[in-house]
Amino acid sequence: GRTPAPAGATAAASAAILCLCHGIACIAQSLSAIVDAFSCEVADATPLNKLAEAWHMAEAVLRRASADVERCLLALVATLAISEMLLVVDAAVLGARGAQLLPGVFICCGIMYALFIAAAVSQKCGRVPASINATCFGPGTETERQDVVNYVASSSAGFYVLDVQLTTPLVIKTLYVWCVVGVFMRWAALEPRW
Repeated sequence: GRTPAPAGATAAASAAILCLCHGIACIAQSLSAIVDAFSCEVADATPLNKLAEAWHMAEAVLRRASADVERCLLALVATLAISEMLLVVDAAVLGARGAQLLPGVFICCGIMYALFIAAAVSQKCGRVPASINATCFGPGTETERQDVVNYVASSSAGFYVLDVQLTTPLVIKTLYVWCVVGVFMRWAALEPRW
């Protein structure tokens, strides 16, 4: 037989991982609020030279914050991969059911939530150039406005992990790959051995 892990240890480990997920999500929501604040400056028709300075500061904060939490996020992604594999092994090989799988399911859902919230920052940053371009800053400012739009667009600001921009399509593709791996592992565990 299999000796189950003590319930307290499992609960504590799951809670610690979920707290990390919540921390990453809060940081990403704060970064999202910075992009929203910049968008409000655009809507208020702030002078273009001040917009360029404000975007430079916002971009610096985005880069610094994402660099500061990238290792934690990578550890969470590794935890997601391992948790998913262990869930499949628990269910297919060891016969775990229902409540026994809940800690692993909560961990996977929490990590995916944090990844989607972080990816939303990049998505918001991608819409900022169009917002600037759609705002009227007065007569004779078209060239300067286009320069700011080009500056913001070429900055490619967003949430980065190891110099790779975290986007919603990237998170969805990652989720898809791990689902395929899980289905394959489940199928391999159920295949009869000859």
